[in-house]
Amino acid sequence: MELHNLRPAKGSTGKAKRIGRGQGSGRGGTSTRGHKGAQSRSGYSKKIGHEGGQQPLQRRVPKFGFKNPFRVSYQAVNLGKLEAIATEKKVKSFDPKVFAELGLAGKNDLVKVLADGELKSKIDVTAHAFSKKAVEMIEKAGGKVVSLKAEIKEESEAPKAAAPKAKATKAAPKKEEAPVEAKANNADKPSAEKKETVEAPKADDSADSSAKATESKEDSAAKEEAKADKKEAKAKDEKDAASDKSSENKEEETE
Repeated sequence: MELHNLRPAKGSTGKAKRIGRGQGSGRGGTSTRGHKGAQSRSGYSKKIGHEGGQQPLQRRVPKFGFKNPFRVSYQAVNLGKLEAIATEKKVKSFDPKVFAELGLAGKNDLVKVLADGELKSKIDVTAHAFSKKAVEMIEKAGGKVVSLKAEIKEESEAPKAAAPKAKATKAAPKKEEAPVEAKANNADKPSAEKKETVEAPKADDSADSSAKATESKEDSAAKEEAKADKKEAKAKDEKDAASDKSSENKEEETE
């Protein structure tokens, strides 16, 4: 085979479709686009999943379930694998760094040890979670189990615990405590003096209120006396006027 002998596979190529070259070409007039509609206009582009107005497939298919945003996912590691590694490479202790080095989990993955397989060798395993059976098998073989689940909780709760510290800085400064001797002297004094100091202002307040009450009573009595005097004066004036009129009438009659 040489370059001048190369040919494309049969049926892989064809003549280009010539559009808009007159009625004689067989594709004149509307140039294969038809009359009217969005597809006959320039700039038309079909959206993904569009079925010409029919309900598209992604809306016809039923949906179910949801994704939990708070889900904690673990990388599972079986005891059978740990047994094989312990016998071949003679590894006696496993932790997240060792899991990452061996390719059993990523360096940022949370590791959970499961009880699939057999365990005969004595190994110490440090992981984020364990199944109950896995713990029993490791301890039965004479190994140790160290769970890192408590550390995960502490890390998640750390920012919550830091919030009250910011509030503590805004609080008012504490008063300086009195010396111990002064406290002892204050404790030796009788409690009666404290009561006198507290109750003294109350006695003054009661005296002021009683004085104000007596003054108001005296003012009201004086006002009432003045009103009575005015009434008596009016009555005397009316009597005098009546007596004057009667005397004048008698004089007129005698005349």
